[in-house]
Amino acid sequence: MVQPITPQAAAQLIQSGEVIVVDVREFHEWATGHIPDAQHAPLSRLRQNPKSYLQRDKLIFACAAGSRSKLAAQLATALGFKEVYNLTGGTQAWRAAGLNLVAPQQQAAG
Repeated sequence: MVQPITPQAAAQLIQSGEVIVVDVREFHEWATGHIPDAQHAPLSRLRQNPKSYLQRDKLIFACAAGSRSKLAAQLATALGFKEVYNLTGGTQAWRAAGLNLVAPQQQAAG
């Protein structure tokens, strides 16, 4: 079952190192900023080959507003993953909560 998660709760789980964030937005969206340490797996590619992107349980899926990530999270649960979260409101809610997004070049430099 997909569990909704708020940006604040997601940030706590991410900080603990217990989860992997999978951002399913398209390349141009990813380039505008993403959750620190997130993995990029555009939904179209994730659907084609989910096992190449999803290696272990404890996954938080994110997109811009939460609808594409919910589809990705449902795909993960169908593959047998048990601890699966959908970021409520996506990266828009993440930013609105005052949480940091990083651009790909910032992460590489950091």
